[in-house]
Amino acid sequence: MPARIGILGISGRMGTLLKEEVAAAGATLAGGTARRGEEWPNDPAALGRVSDVLIDFTIADAAAAHAEAAAATGTPLVLGTTGLSAAQEAALRTVAGRIPVVYAANFAPGVNLLFALAERMAAALPPETYDAEIVETHHRQKVDAPSGTAVALGRAVAAGRGTTLEEAGTESGRDGHTGPRKTGTIGFAALRAGQVVGEHTLLFASGSEHIALTHRSFDRRVYATGAVRAALWVIGQPPGLYDMKHVLGMA
Repeated sequence: MPARIGILGISGRMGTLLKEEVAAAGATLAGGTARRGEEWPNDPAALGRVSDVLIDFTIADAAAAHAEAAAATGTPLVLGTTGLSAAQEAALRTVAGRIPVVYAANFAPGVNLLFALAERMAAALPPETYDAEIVETHHRQKVDAPSGTAVALGRAVAAGRGTTLEEAGTESGRDGHTGPRKTGTIGFAALRAGQVVGEHTLLFASGSEHIALTHRSFDRRVYATGAVRAALWVIGQPPGLYDMKHVLGMA
């Protein structure tokens, strides 16, 4: 029997692509939720009851409630919403003690390979010698900055250096007389223009060399394809908080 996949936010831009990718994967669309329109009611719990897994690409403020609704029905969850606060992420970790959750800043396979490379490079390039800068560009409608993918890149760099992003410190939004850069911090720059799907560059820079890794997304479909792949993988997994490294067999 094909897996039944429910889509939270089915009427949105990502929701439309997810519907198509569910069909392409040979799965069954169990239904969806939407804030407007009669075709898709806004009832996550009801959707969870008729789904084998839920996919959520809505908004950060809805993430905790959607996760709790999934847990109430024992339905695995794939969450691709970015911009979650520390409290919202904490709520998600609590829910992951009851159901399996795949939570990723980016579902593109190439980006997740970039995370792995970033961690390995950061481990090899001392922060006392190599500054780390992350530059990301997205479409003008994106509401969070830096992007979730950029933050995940920063966390990968920090992990490679044996610390956390919070402990390492960040530098972003430089303006005016900011003084010299602090050693070991991780820099972020966010650009918003036009309809850029997503571009991320990680730069390691020393006094004698620069090394840059860049990933560009040209079609949002790559995120939908990856999310459906994650949805099919998470069915039957034990409760826990997973990411795309697990889905891709890299963990």
